[in-house]
Amino acid sequence: MAAASDFFAPRAAIDDLLYGFLTKKARSAPVPRQSALIRMLRDFMSGGKRVRPLLCVTGWFAAGGQGDTAHAVRLAASIELAHTCALIHDDIMDASDSRRGRPTVHRALADRHHTPWLAQQYGMGGAILLGDLALVWSDELLHTTPMPDAHRTAVLRCVDLARSELIAGQYLDLLITGDLHASLETVMSVIRYKTAKYTIERPLQVGAALAGGGPEVMSACTAYGVPLGEAFQLRDDVLGVFGDPDRTGKSRLDDLREGKCTSLIVHALRACDPDQADRLRTLLGDPDLGEQEAAEIRSLLVSTGARAAVEQMIEERYRRALDSLASSPFPPKVIHTLENVVEAIVHRTT
Repeated sequence: MAAASDFFAPRAAIDDLLYGFLTKKARSAPVPRQSALIRMLRDFMSGGKRVRPLLCVTGWFAAGGQGDTAHAVRLAASIELAHTCALIHDDIMDASDSRRGRPTVHRALADRHHTPWLAQQYGMGGAILLGDLALVWSDELLHTTPMPDAHRTAVLRCVDLARSELIAGQYLDLLITGDLHASLETVMSVIRYKTAKYTIERPLQVGAALAGGGPEVMSACTAYGVPLGEAFQLRDDVLGVFGDPDRTGKSRLDDLREGKCTSLIVHALRACDPDQADRLRTLLGDPDLGEQEAAEIRSLLVSTGARAAVEQMIEERYRRALDSLASSPFPPKVIHTLENVVEAIVHRTT
């Protein structure tokens, strides 16, 4: 996303605020050993893409925000802390061992525990608490961001919607994990609520609400954010199986071992002959699945046209997101930035 220089301009300020905030929390921690846990949280947050907080600041500009970005940056940092909570908890639910090329929080905590038979329980329990702490501190930043009361009401509504939609999408995702009979419509509902609204639409709207954006601006955020957010997750589906782990920072076996019913799998099962479908169902969800079996699955996803079908879905949403900007009320400079964001999200390799 290097081309979107205006988009990334606030990143240093967001990172500095988060680093300073968490460093201060670590120094003033009231409970013994809590400082080390907070530093782990700070380290875990380093290296993230910051897509959501950067979109928050972009939303502020989109609604006419001008001048000092300090309040938008503080609100954006709040969004990143809440997202960190979601990532930590998601890694527990997915039993993931790595995130951004490093051990997940629950795995890192387990590895540090001195009693082997308690290590896994300690790791998960400690990670749940650390995620909760990130959410509490997200609220602290949120509620201490200066803004007019009328704007605060709109901001809080967007934040509440983002969180409740994420939880709804995550729960539906849990329900269909391992269910290889789920429909494409159900899979797209997961994508819409777990990713599209949470990742693109709502962060834009939070920033727009801070600037006092009206209904037309909010609707434009939706018209742009939902198709782009869906494309974002569909690209993740592809990268989760076909991506380079050295670039994505995650194993490309996790989704297959977990038996995730992604868009790729739904398309493949629709196109498979009975023998191929039986083989695919046998391989998916095997916790011991190796690279050889994964390569067999990838071959099926290509030969059945599943990968091509998902790429077509990405292209359709890419076009819808770009077309929405042509009729949006956003300033021209913001439109140019958001066009660059579309290109970067859709064509990314990480």
